[in-house]
Amino acid sequence: MTEWGLLIDYEYCTGCETCVVACKEEHGFPVGKWGIRVLDDGPWQKDDSGEGGNCFNWNKIPVPTDLCDLCADRVAAGKDPSCVHHCQAFCMKFGPLDELAAELKKKPKQVIWAPCA
Repeated sequence: MTEWGLLIDYEYCTGCETCVVACKEEHGFPVGKWGIRVLDDGPWQKDDSGEGGNCFNWNKIPVPTDLCDLCADRVAAGKDPSCVHHCQAFCMKFGPLDELAAELKKKPKQVIWAPCA
């Protein structure tokens, strides 16, 4: 049996929260409930210029919650989960975990998420 998950490339997430809105609309979650949230990592100062300059880093990281079922109805109909379909930065991929793990090895600033069985 294939196990499915999400590969989230948070280096390119803009924090637009389209995934959050798409998920809420798809599932009809009430106020205060989400299937995915965009968390903030930062801002924090980073000096990698070697010249004492200042730059700031601020990561936006989409994180599915316990309410995420990977849009089981959409997937059964051959579609991607709503968050993946609507992501404006194209930073989320849906697929078999073994394929996502191979993609994860190619680049930093990515995470894999899979629902509990």
